[in-house]
Amino acid sequence: MRFIILLLLSMISYGSFADDGYRLWLKYDRIQNETLRKNYAQKLASVSVNFSDETAKVTVSEIEKATSGLLGIKSKTLSNTAQATLVLKVGKIENENPEAFEIKSSKNQTVIISNTSKGVLYGVFELIRRMQTSESLENLKITSAPKIQLRMLNHWDNNNGTIERGYAGMSMWKWYELPERIDSRYIDYARANASIGINGTVLNNVNASARFITPEYLGKVKALADAFRPYGIKVFLSINFASPKILGGLKTADPLDPEVKHWWKSKADEVYKLIPDFGGFVVKANSEGEPGPMDFGRTHKDGANMLAEAIAPHNGLIIWRAFVYNFDPKGDRFAAAYNEFKRFDGEFLPNIIIQVKNGPIDFQVREPISPLFGAMEKTPVSMEFQLTQEYLGWATHWVYEGPMFEEVLKTDTHAKGKGSTVAKVIDGEVFKYPITSMIGVANTGSDRNWTGHPMAQANWYALGRMAWNPELTSEKIADEWVKMTFQSDSKSSETIKKIMLESREIYTNYTNPLGVHHVMGEGHHFGPEPWVEKAPRPDWTALYYHRADSIGIGFDRTEKGSNSLGQYHPDLRSKYSDINTIQPEFLLWFHHAPWTHKLQNGKTVWDEMVTRYYEGVKSVEKMQKEWATMEGKIDSETFENVEARLKTQYKEALWWRDASVLYFQKYSKMPVPSPYQKSTRTLEELKGLVDVYHVR
Repeated sequence: MRFIILLLLSMISYGSFADDGYRLWLKYDRIQNETLRKNYAQKLASVSVNFSDETAKVTVSEIEKATSGLLGIKSKTLSNTAQATLVLKVGKIENENPEAFEIKSSKNQTVIISNTSKGVLYGVFELIRRMQTSESLENLKITSAPKIQLRMLNHWDNNNGTIERGYAGMSMWKWYELPERIDSRYIDYARANASIGINGTVLNNVNASARFITPEYLGKVKALADAFRPYGIKVFLSINFASPKILGGLKTADPLDPEVKHWWKSKADEVYKLIPDFGGFVVKANSEGEPGPMDFGRTHKDGANMLAEAIAPHNGLIIWRAFVYNFDPKGDRFAAAYNEFKRFDGEFLPNIIIQVKNGPIDFQVREPISPLFGAMEKTPVSMEFQLTQEYLGWATHWVYEGPMFEEVLKTDTHAKGKGSTVAKVIDGEVFKYPITSMIGVANTGSDRNWTGHPMAQANWYALGRMAWNPELTSEKIADEWVKMTFQSDSKSSETIKKIMLESREIYTNYTNPLGVHHVMGEGHHFGPEPWVEKAPRPDWTALYYHRADSIGIGFDRTEKGSNSLGQYHPDLRSKYSDINTIQPEFLLWFHHAPWTHKLQNGKTVWDEMVTRYYEGVKSVEKMQKEWATMEGKIDSETFENVEARLKTQYKEALWWRDASVLYFQKYSKMPVPSPYQKSTRTLEELKGLVDVYHVR
């Protein structure tokens, strides 16, 4: 008997407990602090609900899950509000935002009230979050409302089950089972999104198959919409602009053709008859081979407005992506989106929002902000971040993206004077946008832990929290996520948080120091290939961007170069235009800097680049050592998973360092500075590794 008891105790200890990551940050494991647990239990002993829709059911269900797991109690449901310790109420509050909520607590009762049932659900998740992070529930007086209206995930999933730029398995959407079977994973996905305020999801790839808007697939989409609706989530679809030809048999998809207009209007009517609260269409047009209005001599304005007219009677949105760049070997891809869309500012219909990537190129490790964020005064622009780590080491490198999001959102556009940050642009404060939006390209897949790398779950969490409130700091969000996910002791939590907050800069140092950009593998976008000089188009090569030669390195975007800097407000332009005062992180984005140019720290460009490459690798070693201290402090499965990935990260960081330094040394002709040692591998050996990673 004693042996059995000891065995059971060992099974529930942190050192042996296996956690596959499926529960994400909604881990409702028993709170160990007995005083806190008893206090919370008293406040959630009984529940009263004054509304009875589908959202009420899932809200009560969530409370039951949380109280059972965190507190070990079963809350009683009471009809008498006065006797309940927790009151959930739909009623009028001072903040008119339909998703806003208030939480007020007295000695004997906590009340969560909102204008809508969806708002109450958000309030319940806020209360649960406070319990998970060991915060007091005494004398609460909280009012919370999202600063951004549409907070959304874009899934780049295909109908064959694959995911473009997906590193966590296959698609979660089992199209072959829908609409008859709703996988329980869809409900858990909806719960996770609702817990961080995400209220929209695009189900399919922006490189869209027209098949998604056929009756066959619309029935499947309806099934998902029905499953997500109680959690306040609307579904959207990416569309193929040539659908009238592909599906309708028309001779053209010209947006000004009457037959084409009629076809899209009929298609919109069909969609909304099936799904009355359908969100709208996302469009990638005339970009990277996708069809669009320019195929017919029309403009993006013509295409977007035609679709907006078709969907307007149903209060639907057209989300038109600004990721468009022309085939111009003498141009600068940096300037493409601004050149294409700025001229139409104010000419788009009111139910159109232009979706803009955070930077002007393509989700690089660090980018200056897209100039469009300070330029589109009359047309709403949406922020597009990428959660899936296409350029950030896929699922083998630990990169917490919160600091990246924060850096972008806090950047001042100066569009309407000092303080016109990107956050204030996209939340509508600067230009008074009627529609506001922030989206993240989803990093979820069929892997049991959702995101491949366990720590990448934090990026999904951060996107939702910052979309609700762009003023939140990445440190605050990391603190929440660590406490909710690991429920570890305070010292361990601080260690994990420290690694998270440093991880993005570490990755930047060993891959893209001083603003070197777009030097990853061509096509697959993994690993270093700064030597790529030939590709289907010049702006898919590395040489197009780094422009290394015997003089120096970097892309000159000043007046002497492409003058893309001219797209920024003068106050922001001046921040980047002087090679002597620009912050080092953006140096090579805007200047072709001589190898011998002295930075403000006294080092040459070459010496600083090499230093960052080498120190980045050393920092991964430090990450490994710090993570090793977590053994026995968190569940064994997560510990071992991350431990193994850090070993891979270290190996690949060395690859990045050695390949980059040896390649650029061909141009600089300068030695590796002391105390660093030149790699014992040759450049040809390192180039050979590319073939190994092509099969990933």
